Amino acid sequence: MKIILAGYNFDAEVIEELKKHSPDRQDITPETLSAAYARISRDPRPVDELRAVARAEVEKARRSNQNIIFKMGHHSVAEHAVFNFDLIGLSRLAIEEVEHFRLCSYTEKSQRYITLDGDFVLPEEIKQAGLEGIFIETIEAQNQAYRYFYERLREHVFKKYERQAANPKNHPILDGWAKEDARYVVSLATKGQLGMTVNARNLELMIRRFAARKNAEIQELVRHLHDLAKKVAPSIILFTEPSPYEAEMMDNVEEAASKLILKRRKKSLGKAEPEEVSLIDYSKKGEELIIAGLLFSTAGLSFKQALNEVSRWSQKKKLELVKKVFEHMEFYDSPPREFELAYLTYDLVVSASCFAQLKRHRMMTLLVQPYEPALGVTIPPSIKEIKEQKKFMEIVRQTERTWRLLKKKVGAASDYILTNAHRRRALVKANVRQLYHLSRLREDATAQWEIRQVSSAMSALARKVFPITASLLGGKDAYPDLYQKLFNRQPKMMPPALFTD
Repeated sequence: MKIILAGYNFDAEVIEELKKHSPDRQDITPETLSAAYARISRDPRPVDELRAVARAEVEKARRSNQNIIFKMGHHSVAEHAVFNFDLIGLSRLAIEEVEHFRLCSYTEKSQRYITLDGDFVLPEEIKQAGLEGIFIETIEAQNQAYRYFYERLREHVFKKYERQAANPKNHPILDGWAKEDARYVVSLATKGQLGMTVNARNLELMIRRFAARKNAEIQELVRHLHDLAKKVAPSIILFTEPSPYEAEMMDNVEEAASKLILKRRKKSLGKAEPEEVSLIDYSKKGEELIIAGLLFSTAGLSFKQALNEVSRWSQKKKLELVKKVFEHMEFYDSPPREFELAYLTYDLVVSASCFAQLKRHRMMTLLVQPYEPALGVTIPPSIKEIKEQKKFMEIVRQTERTWRLLKKKVGAASDYILTNAHRRRALVKANVRQLYHLSRLREDATAQWEIRQVSSAMSALARKVFPITASLLGGKDAYPDLYQKLFNRQPKMMPPALFTD
Protein backbone atom coordinates (compact mmCIF):
# COMPACT_ATOMS: atom_id res chain seq x y z
CA MET A 1 0.00 0.00 0.00
CA LYS A 2 1.15 3.52 -0.81
CA ILE A 3 -0.88 6.52 0.34
CA ILE A 4 0.11 9.98 -0.87
CA LEU A 5 -1.26 13.38 0.11
CA ALA A 6 -1.72 14.65 -3.45
CA GLY A 7 -2.59 18.23 -2.54
CA TYR A 8 -4.42 20.54 -0.20
CA ASN A 9 -5.81 24.04 -0.12
CA PHE A 10 -3.47 27.01 -0.05
CA ASP A 11 -4.42 30.51 0.97
CA ALA A 12 -4.46 32.61 -2.23
CA GLU A 13 -1.94 35.06 -0.78
CA VAL A 14 0.52 32.21 -0.18
CA ILE A 15 0.06 31.17 -3.81
CA GLU A 16 0.78 34.72 -5.00
CA GLU A 17 3.94 34.77 -2.87
CA LEU A 18 4.96 31.45 -4.45
CA LYS A 19 4.45 32.89 -7.94
CA LYS A 20 6.37 36.05 -7.10
CA HIS A 21 9.47 34.23 -5.87
CA SER A 22 9.48 31.36 -8.35
CA PRO A 23 10.23 31.09 -12.05
CA ASP A 24 7.23 31.58 -14.32
CA ARG A 25 5.07 28.48 -14.10
CA GLN A 26 1.64 27.43 -15.30
CA ASP A 27 1.02 24.46 -13.02
CA ILE A 28 -0.37 26.37 -10.06
CA THR A 29 -3.93 25.33 -10.85
CA PRO A 30 -6.32 22.62 -9.61
CA GLU A 31 -6.89 21.56 -13.23
CA THR A 32 -3.84 19.28 -13.16
CA LEU A 33 -5.40 17.13 -10.44
CA SER A 34 -8.62 16.81 -12.44
CA ALA A 35 -6.70 15.84 -15.57
CA ALA A 36 -4.52 13.30 -13.73
CA TYR A 37 -7.43 11.63 -11.96
CA ALA A 38 -9.44 11.54 -15.17
CA ARG A 39 -6.71 9.37 -16.72
CA ILE A 40 -6.77 6.78 -13.93
CA SER A 41 -9.47 4.68 -15.60
CA ARG A 42 -7.48 4.15 -18.85
CA ASP A 43 -3.81 4.73 -18.03
CA PRO A 44 -1.92 2.00 -16.14
CA ARG A 45 0.72 4.33 -14.70
CA PRO A 46 0.68 5.14 -10.96
CA VAL A 47 -1.44 8.14 -10.00
CA ASP A 48 1.50 10.18 -8.72
CA GLU A 49 3.17 9.76 -12.12
CA LEU A 50 -0.01 10.89 -13.89
CA ARG A 51 -0.04 13.99 -11.70
CA ALA A 52 3.58 14.75 -12.63
CA VAL A 53 2.71 14.47 -16.33
CA ALA A 54 -0.28 16.79 -15.92
CA ARG A 55 1.85 19.40 -14.12
CA ALA A 56 4.48 19.25 -16.83
CA GLU A 57 1.94 19.69 -19.64
CA VAL A 58 -0.69 22.08 -18.34
CA GLU A 59 -2.15 23.09 -21.71
CA LYS A 60 -2.45 19.44 -22.69
CA ALA A 61 -4.09 18.74 -19.33
CA ARG A 62 -6.59 21.53 -19.99
CA ARG A 63 -7.46 20.14 -23.43
CA SER A 64 -7.88 16.73 -21.83
CA ASN A 65 -10.26 18.15 -19.21
CA GLN A 66 -12.36 19.85 -21.87
CA ASN A 67 -12.59 16.71 -23.99
CA ILE A 68 -13.47 14.50 -21.04
CA ILE A 69 -16.09 16.89 -19.68
CA PHE A 70 -17.53 18.32 -22.90
CA LYS A 71 -17.27 15.45 -25.40
CA MET A 72 -17.39 12.40 -23.14
CA GLY A 73 -19.70 13.84 -20.50
CA HIS A 74 -17.59 12.70 -17.52
CA HIS A 75 -18.29 15.77 -15.44
CA SER A 76 -17.20 14.14 -12.19
CA VAL A 77 -13.53 14.88 -12.91
CA ALA A 78 -14.27 18.54 -12.15
CA GLU A 79 -15.07 17.53 -8.57
CA HIS A 80 -11.34 17.05 -7.89
CA ALA A 81 -10.75 20.81 -8.28
CA VAL A 82 -11.76 22.69 -5.14
CA PHE A 83 -12.12 26.43 -4.59
CA ASN A 84 -12.41 28.55 -1.46
CA PHE A 85 -14.26 31.86 -1.70
CA ASP A 86 -14.60 34.68 0.81
CA LEU A 87 -18.09 36.07 0.24
CA ILE A 88 -18.15 39.48 1.93
CA GLY A 89 -20.94 42.02 2.04
CA LEU A 90 -23.78 39.82 0.78
CA SER A 91 -27.26 40.41 2.10
CA ARG A 92 -28.93 37.82 4.31
CA LEU A 93 -31.40 37.30 1.48
CA ALA A 94 -28.63 36.47 -1.01
CA ILE A 95 -26.85 34.22 1.49
CA GLU A 96 -30.00 32.10 1.69
CA GLU A 97 -29.77 31.61 -2.08
CA VAL A 98 -26.08 30.65 -1.92
CA GLU A 99 -26.56 28.14 0.89
CA HIS A 100 -29.35 26.42 -1.02
CA PHE A 101 -26.67 24.39 -2.86
CA ARG A 102 -26.27 21.12 -1.02
CA LEU A 103 -22.80 19.83 -1.84
CA CYS A 104 -20.79 22.89 -0.82
CA SER A 105 -19.40 23.86 2.58
CA TYR A 106 -20.21 27.14 4.30
CA THR A 107 -19.30 28.93 7.50
CA GLU A 108 -21.36 32.07 7.99
CA LYS A 109 -21.08 35.17 10.15
CA SER A 110 -23.56 34.64 12.96
CA GLN A 111 -25.95 37.37 14.02
CA ARG A 112 -26.19 35.50 17.32
CA TYR A 113 -22.57 36.11 18.35
CA ILE A 114 -21.52 39.30 16.54
CA THR A 115 -22.96 42.71 17.34
CA LEU A 116 -24.47 44.14 14.16
CA ASP A 117 -23.20 47.55 13.08
CA GLY A 118 -25.96 48.58 10.69
CA ASP A 119 -24.36 47.64 7.35
CA PHE A 120 -26.87 46.76 4.66
CA VAL A 121 -27.17 46.15 0.92
CA LEU A 122 -29.01 48.80 -1.09
CA PRO A 123 -30.50 46.71 -3.94
CA GLU A 124 -29.98 48.00 -7.47
CA GLU A 125 -33.67 47.44 -8.21
CA ILE A 126 -34.62 49.89 -5.46
CA LYS A 127 -32.08 52.48 -6.62
CA GLN A 128 -33.35 52.22 -10.19
CA ALA A 129 -36.91 52.76 -8.97
CA GLY A 130 -35.87 55.88 -7.04
CA LEU A 131 -37.06 54.41 -3.75
CA GLU A 132 -33.79 54.41 -1.81
CA GLY A 133 -35.05 57.18 0.50
CA ILE A 134 -37.88 55.24 2.11
CA PHE A 135 -35.81 52.04 2.03
CA ILE A 136 -32.92 53.64 3.95
CA GLU A 137 -35.29 55.40 6.35
CA THR A 138 -36.90 52.05 7.25
CA ILE A 139 -33.56 50.28 7.58
CA GLU A 140 -32.28 52.98 9.92
CA ALA A 141 -35.41 52.65 12.09
CA GLN A 142 -34.87 48.87 12.25
CA ASN A 143 -31.19 49.24 13.15
CA GLN A 144 -31.95 51.84 15.82
CA ALA A 145 -34.50 49.44 17.32
CA TYR A 146 -31.89 46.66 17.24
CA ARG A 147 -29.48 48.73 19.30
CA TYR A 148 -32.25 49.66 21.74
CA PHE A 149 -33.48 46.09 22.16
CA TYR A 150 -29.95 44.73 22.49
CA GLU A 151 -29.17 47.01 25.46
CA ARG A 152 -32.53 46.30 27.13
CA LEU A 153 -32.29 42.55 26.56
CA ARG A 154 -28.68 42.33 27.70
CA GLU A 155 -29.61 43.93 31.01
CA HIS A 156 -32.64 41.63 31.29
CA VAL A 157 -30.73 38.41 30.49
CA PHE A 158 -27.88 39.13 32.91
CA LYS A 159 -30.40 39.86 35.65
CA LYS A 160 -32.53 36.81 34.86
CA TYR A 161 -29.48 34.52 34.97
CA GLU A 162 -27.73 36.34 37.80
CA ARG A 163 -26.06 33.22 39.20
CA GLN A 164 -24.56 32.24 35.84
CA ALA A 165 -23.57 35.86 35.16
CA ALA A 166 -21.41 35.85 38.29
CA ASN A 167 -18.84 33.87 36.28
CA PRO A 168 -17.34 36.03 33.47
CA LYS A 169 -16.79 32.92 31.36
CA ASN A 170 -20.58 32.71 30.88
CA HIS A 171 -20.90 36.29 29.64
CA PRO A 172 -20.51 35.47 25.89
CA ILE A 173 -23.45 33.03 26.11
CA LEU A 174 -25.70 35.51 27.93
CA ASP A 175 -24.66 38.35 25.65
CA GLY A 176 -25.38 36.14 22.63
CA TRP A 177 -28.93 35.51 23.85
CA ALA A 178 -29.56 39.26 23.88
CA LYS A 179 -28.13 39.66 20.38
CA GLU A 180 -30.07 36.75 18.89
CA ASP A 181 -33.40 38.20 20.04
CA ALA A 182 -32.60 41.81 19.18
CA ARG A 183 -31.76 40.78 15.60
CA TYR A 184 -35.41 39.85 14.95
CA VAL A 185 -36.02 43.50 13.99
CA VAL A 186 -33.19 43.87 11.44
CA SER A 187 -33.78 43.40 7.73
CA LEU A 188 -32.89 40.73 5.24
CA ALA A 189 -30.78 43.41 3.54
CA THR A 190 -28.34 43.27 6.47
CA LYS A 191 -24.85 42.46 5.27
CA GLY A 192 -23.19 39.19 6.19
CA GLN A 193 -20.17 37.21 5.14
CA LEU A 194 -19.24 33.57 4.76
CA GLY A 195 -16.48 31.26 3.69
CA MET A 196 -17.47 28.85 0.93
CA THR A 197 -15.64 25.73 -0.21
CA VAL A 198 -16.94 24.27 -3.46
CA ASN A 199 -15.69 21.87 -6.11
CA ALA A 200 -15.66 22.97 -9.74
CA ARG A 201 -18.66 20.87 -10.74
CA ASN A 202 -20.90 22.42 -8.09
CA LEU A 203 -19.47 25.87 -8.73
CA GLU A 204 -20.40 25.55 -12.39
CA LEU A 205 -23.93 24.50 -11.38
CA MET A 206 -24.19 27.47 -9.02
CA ILE A 207 -23.03 29.89 -11.73
CA ARG A 208 -25.46 28.45 -14.29
CA ARG A 209 -28.45 28.48 -11.94
CA PHE A 210 -27.67 31.98 -10.70
CA ALA A 211 -27.24 33.24 -14.28
CA ALA A 212 -30.97 32.56 -14.75
CA ARG A 213 -31.94 34.73 -11.77
CA LYS A 214 -33.27 38.25 -12.25
CA ASN A 215 -31.97 39.55 -8.90
CA ALA A 216 -29.23 42.19 -9.42
CA GLU A 217 -27.20 41.20 -6.33
CA ILE A 218 -27.13 37.57 -7.44
CA GLN A 219 -26.11 38.66 -10.94
CA GLU A 220 -23.18 40.63 -9.51
CA LEU A 221 -22.17 37.66 -7.37
CA VAL A 222 -22.24 35.26 -10.30
CA ARG A 223 -20.02 37.56 -12.37
CA HIS A 224 -17.39 37.58 -9.63
CA LEU A 225 -17.51 33.82 -9.11
CA HIS A 226 -17.27 33.14 -12.83
CA ASP A 227 -14.41 35.57 -13.50
CA LEU A 228 -12.33 34.37 -10.56
CA ALA A 229 -12.80 30.65 -11.29
CA LYS A 230 -12.21 30.92 -15.05
CA LYS A 231 -8.96 32.77 -14.44
CA VAL A 232 -7.59 29.89 -12.38
CA ALA A 233 -9.23 26.88 -14.03
CA PRO A 234 -10.66 27.65 -17.50
CA SER A 235 -10.90 24.02 -18.61
CA ILE A 236 -13.36 22.80 -15.97
CA ILE A 237 -15.84 25.69 -15.73
CA LEU A 238 -17.59 25.18 -19.08
CA PHE A 239 -21.39 25.11 -18.94
CA THR A 240 -22.29 28.46 -17.42
CA GLU A 241 -25.18 29.70 -19.58
CA PRO A 242 -28.66 28.90 -18.25
CA SER A 243 -30.79 26.59 -20.34
CA PRO A 244 -34.47 27.41 -21.01
CA TYR A 245 -35.25 24.73 -18.43
CA GLU A 246 -33.36 26.58 -15.70
CA ALA A 247 -34.45 30.04 -16.82
CA GLU A 248 -38.14 29.44 -17.46
CA MET A 249 -39.33 26.19 -15.90
CA MET A 250 -40.52 27.46 -12.49
CA ASP A 251 -42.07 30.58 -14.05
CA ASN A 252 -44.04 28.32 -16.38
CA VAL A 253 -45.12 26.11 -13.49
CA GLU A 254 -46.25 29.17 -11.53
CA GLU A 255 -48.28 30.46 -14.47
CA ALA A 256 -49.93 27.09 -15.06
CA ALA A 257 -50.64 26.56 -11.35
CA SER A 258 -52.36 29.94 -11.04
CA LYS A 259 -54.74 28.94 -13.84
CA LEU A 260 -55.40 25.47 -12.49
CA ILE A 261 -56.31 26.62 -8.96
CA LEU A 262 -59.64 28.42 -8.79
CA LYS A 263 -59.32 32.00 -7.53
CA ARG A 264 -61.92 31.54 -4.81
CA ARG A 265 -60.13 28.38 -3.69
CA LYS A 266 -56.82 30.25 -3.50
CA LYS A 267 -58.51 32.98 -1.46
CA SER A 268 -59.89 30.50 1.07
CA LEU A 269 -56.52 28.75 1.33
CA GLY A 270 -54.84 32.02 2.26
CA LYS A 271 -57.23 32.71 5.16
CA ALA A 272 -56.34 29.62 7.20
CA GLU A 273 -54.44 30.27 10.43
CA PRO A 274 -50.91 28.95 9.84
CA GLU A 275 -49.95 25.87 11.82
CA GLU A 276 -46.29 26.23 12.74
CA VAL A 277 -45.31 22.54 12.66
CA SER A 278 -47.43 19.79 11.12
CA LEU A 279 -46.59 16.27 10.00
CA ILE A 280 -48.31 15.78 6.66
CA ASP A 281 -46.86 12.46 5.50
CA TYR A 282 -44.58 9.66 6.64
CA SER A 283 -43.59 6.10 5.78
CA LYS A 284 -46.62 4.14 6.92
CA LYS A 285 -44.53 1.10 7.86
CA GLY A 286 -41.44 3.12 8.59
CA GLU A 287 -40.22 1.19 11.61
CA GLU A 288 -40.62 -2.09 9.78
CA LEU A 289 -38.60 -0.68 6.87
CA ILE A 290 -35.77 0.37 9.20
CA ILE A 291 -35.72 -2.93 11.10
CA ALA A 292 -35.94 -4.92 7.86
CA GLY A 293 -32.96 -2.91 6.66
CA LEU A 294 -31.02 -4.00 9.75
CA LEU A 295 -31.89 -7.65 8.96
CA PHE A 296 -30.93 -7.16 5.30
CA SER A 297 -27.52 -5.87 6.35
CA THR A 298 -26.80 -8.55 8.94
CA ALA A 299 -28.92 -11.69 8.47
CA GLY A 300 -28.36 -12.60 4.81
CA LEU A 301 -32.02 -12.12 3.87
CA SER A 302 -33.39 -10.35 0.83
CA PHE A 303 -35.19 -7.15 1.72
CA LYS A 304 -38.53 -8.71 0.82
CA GLN A 305 -37.81 -11.67 3.12
CA ALA A 306 -36.73 -9.29 5.88
CA LEU A 307 -39.95 -7.28 5.58
CA ASN A 308 -42.04 -10.43 5.75
CA GLU A 309 -40.14 -11.52 8.85
CA VAL A 310 -40.47 -8.17 10.65
CA SER A 311 -44.19 -7.89 9.84
CA ARG A 312 -44.76 -10.85 12.19
CA TRP A 313 -42.79 -9.39 15.09
CA SER A 314 -44.30 -7.88 18.22
CA GLN A 315 -43.34 -4.37 19.35
CA LYS A 316 -41.27 -5.95 22.12
CA LYS A 317 -39.27 -7.98 19.61
CA LYS A 318 -38.70 -4.94 17.36
CA LEU A 319 -37.51 -2.93 20.35
CA GLU A 320 -35.10 -5.71 21.32
CA LEU A 321 -33.27 -5.43 17.98
CA VAL A 322 -33.29 -1.62 17.83
CA LYS A 323 -31.85 -1.44 21.34
CA LYS A 324 -28.80 -3.28 20.00
CA VAL A 325 -28.30 -0.34 17.64
CA PHE A 326 -28.65 2.22 20.44
CA GLU A 327 -26.79 0.31 23.15
CA HIS A 328 -23.34 1.85 22.59
CA MET A 329 -24.52 5.10 21.00
CA GLU A 330 -23.15 8.33 22.45
CA PHE A 331 -24.58 11.82 22.03
CA TYR A 332 -22.28 12.52 19.06
CA ASP A 333 -23.08 9.29 17.15
CA SER A 334 -25.48 8.97 14.21
CA PRO A 335 -27.79 5.99 13.69
CA PRO A 336 -26.74 3.69 10.82
CA ARG A 337 -27.86 4.21 7.22
CA GLU A 338 -30.70 1.76 7.64
CA PHE A 339 -32.51 4.62 9.42
CA GLU A 340 -32.64 6.39 6.06
CA LEU A 341 -35.30 3.95 4.82
CA ALA A 342 -38.16 5.75 6.57
CA TYR A 343 -39.09 9.39 5.99
CA LEU A 344 -41.28 12.12 7.46
CA THR A 345 -42.61 15.22 5.67
CA TYR A 346 -43.35 18.39 7.64
CA ASP A 347 -45.08 21.64 6.75
CA LEU A 348 -43.46 24.46 8.73
CA VAL A 349 -44.06 28.17 9.22
CA VAL A 350 -40.81 29.74 10.43
CA SER A 351 -39.26 33.17 10.82
CA ALA A 352 -36.19 34.26 8.88
CA SER A 353 -34.18 33.88 12.12
CA CYS A 354 -35.29 30.28 12.43
CA PHE A 355 -34.79 29.57 8.74
CA ALA A 356 -31.19 30.77 9.06
CA GLN A 357 -30.60 27.64 11.19
CA LEU A 358 -32.89 25.29 9.27
CA LYS A 359 -31.29 26.01 5.89
CA ARG A 360 -27.99 24.53 7.06
CA HIS A 361 -29.58 21.07 7.07
CA ARG A 362 -29.59 21.09 3.27
CA MET A 363 -29.25 17.33 2.78
CA MET A 364 -32.92 17.11 3.75
CA THR A 365 -35.44 17.97 1.05
CA LEU A 366 -36.16 21.61 1.82
CA LEU A 367 -38.63 23.60 -0.27
CA VAL A 368 -39.53 27.19 0.59
CA GLN A 369 -41.99 29.88 -0.40
CA PRO A 370 -41.09 33.58 -0.42
CA TYR A 371 -41.42 35.50 2.83
CA GLU A 372 -45.05 36.48 3.37
CA PRO A 373 -46.12 39.23 5.82
CA ALA A 374 -49.64 37.73 5.86
CA LEU A 375 -48.17 34.84 7.89
CA GLY A 376 -47.44 37.28 10.71
CA VAL A 377 -44.19 37.67 12.64
CA THR A 378 -42.43 35.79 15.40
CA ILE A 379 -41.91 37.90 18.54
CA PRO A 380 -39.15 36.58 20.83
CA PRO A 381 -40.46 35.69 24.32
CA SER A 382 -37.77 37.92 25.84
CA ILE A 383 -39.30 40.95 24.09
CA LYS A 384 -42.55 40.12 25.86
CA GLU A 385 -40.71 39.65 29.16
CA ILE A 386 -39.37 43.22 28.99
CA LYS A 387 -42.83 44.42 27.84
CA GLU A 388 -41.60 45.87 24.55
CA GLN A 389 -44.06 44.18 22.17
CA LYS A 390 -45.56 47.56 21.25
CA LYS A 391 -42.25 49.04 20.10
CA PHE A 392 -41.39 45.80 18.32
CA MET A 393 -44.68 45.81 16.41
CA GLU A 394 -44.30 49.50 15.53
CA ILE A 395 -41.12 48.56 13.63
CA VAL A 396 -42.91 45.62 12.01
CA ARG A 397 -45.80 47.82 10.85
CA GLN A 398 -43.43 50.46 9.46
CA THR A 399 -41.53 47.70 7.67
CA GLU A 400 -44.69 46.27 6.13
CA ARG A 401 -45.88 49.67 4.93
CA THR A 402 -42.57 50.10 3.13
CA TRP A 403 -42.73 46.53 1.82
CA ARG A 404 -46.18 47.08 0.29
CA LEU A 405 -44.97 50.23 -1.46
CA LEU A 406 -41.84 48.49 -2.75
CA LYS A 407 -43.81 45.42 -3.84
CA LYS A 408 -45.80 47.49 -6.34
CA LYS A 409 -42.64 48.99 -7.85
CA VAL A 410 -39.86 46.38 -7.64
CA GLY A 411 -41.62 43.03 -7.10
CA ALA A 412 -39.52 40.37 -5.34
CA ALA A 413 -36.75 42.85 -4.43
CA SER A 414 -39.18 44.25 -1.84
CA ASP A 415 -38.31 41.27 0.38
CA TYR A 416 -34.97 42.90 1.27
CA ILE A 417 -36.80 45.22 3.69
CA LEU A 418 -38.54 42.44 5.64
CA THR A 419 -37.17 41.61 9.07
CA ASN A 420 -35.79 38.46 10.62
CA ALA A 421 -39.14 38.18 12.42
CA HIS A 422 -41.11 37.76 9.20
CA ARG A 423 -42.17 34.27 8.24
CA ARG A 424 -42.22 31.90 5.32
CA ARG A 425 -43.55 28.40 4.69
CA ALA A 426 -41.06 25.55 4.39
CA LEU A 427 -41.68 21.95 3.37
CA VAL A 428 -39.19 19.53 4.91
CA LYS A 429 -38.81 15.87 4.01
CA ALA A 430 -36.27 14.07 6.20
CA ASN A 431 -35.40 10.47 6.78
CA VAL A 432 -35.07 9.33 10.39
CA ARG A 433 -31.28 9.46 10.30
CA GLN A 434 -31.36 13.09 9.12
CA LEU A 435 -33.92 13.87 11.80
CA TYR A 436 -31.51 12.61 14.46
CA HIS A 437 -28.88 15.05 13.23
CA LEU A 438 -31.34 17.95 13.25
CA SER A 439 -32.69 17.00 16.64
CA ARG A 440 -29.35 16.45 18.37
CA LEU A 441 -27.99 19.80 17.19
CA ARG A 442 -31.08 22.03 17.19
CA GLU A 443 -32.92 20.76 20.28
CA ASP A 444 -29.86 21.29 22.43
CA ALA A 445 -29.86 24.02 25.09
CA THR A 446 -27.15 25.87 23.12
CA ALA A 447 -29.35 26.14 20.02
CA GLN A 448 -31.33 29.22 19.01
CA TRP A 449 -34.65 29.12 20.87
CA GLU A 450 -37.01 29.14 17.87
CA ILE A 451 -35.29 26.35 15.92
CA ARG A 452 -35.18 24.47 19.24
CA GLN A 453 -38.98 24.74 19.51
CA VAL A 454 -39.49 23.71 15.89
CA SER A 455 -37.15 20.72 15.99
CA SER A 456 -38.63 19.64 19.34
CA ALA A 457 -42.12 19.66 17.81
CA MET A 458 -40.84 17.70 14.81
CA SER A 459 -39.30 15.10 17.12
CA ALA A 460 -42.49 14.80 19.19
CA LEU A 461 -44.50 14.09 16.02
CA ALA A 462 -41.89 11.57 14.87
CA ARG A 463 -42.06 9.67 18.17
CA LYS A 464 -45.83 9.30 17.76
CA VAL A 465 -45.46 7.41 14.47
CA PHE A 466 -42.04 5.80 15.09
CA PRO A 467 -42.03 5.17 18.87
CA ILE A 468 -39.10 2.73 18.76
CA THR A 469 -36.66 4.08 16.20
CA ALA A 470 -37.27 7.75 17.16
CA SER A 471 -37.02 7.11 20.90
CA LEU A 472 -33.60 8.77 21.30
CA LEU A 473 -34.45 11.95 19.41
CA GLY A 474 -33.48 15.00 21.47
CA GLY A 475 -30.75 17.56 22.05
CA LYS A 476 -27.29 16.74 23.35
CA ASP A 477 -28.21 18.03 26.80
CA ALA A 478 -31.25 15.73 27.01
CA TYR A 479 -29.43 12.65 25.73
CA PRO A 480 -28.40 11.21 29.15
CA ASP A 481 -32.04 11.26 30.32
CA LEU A 482 -33.31 9.72 27.06
CA TYR A 483 -30.70 6.98 27.28
CA GLN A 484 -31.47 6.38 30.97
CA LYS A 485 -35.16 5.94 30.15
CA LEU A 486 -34.40 3.34 27.48
CA PHE A 487 -31.63 1.37 29.23
CA ASN A 488 -31.98 2.21 32.93
CA ARG A 489 -28.38 3.45 32.98
CA GLN A 490 -26.38 6.46 31.83
CA PRO A 491 -24.32 6.53 28.63
CA LYS A 492 -20.53 6.47 29.06
CA MET A 493 -19.94 9.92 27.54
CA MET A 494 -21.74 12.98 28.91
CA PRO A 495 -22.33 16.07 26.77
CA PRO A 496 -20.60 19.32 27.78
CA ALA A 497 -22.42 21.65 30.17
CA LEU A 498 -23.93 24.86 28.83
CA PHE A 499 -22.56 27.12 31.56
CA THR A 500 -19.23 27.18 33.38
CA ASP A 501 -19.57 26.73 37.13
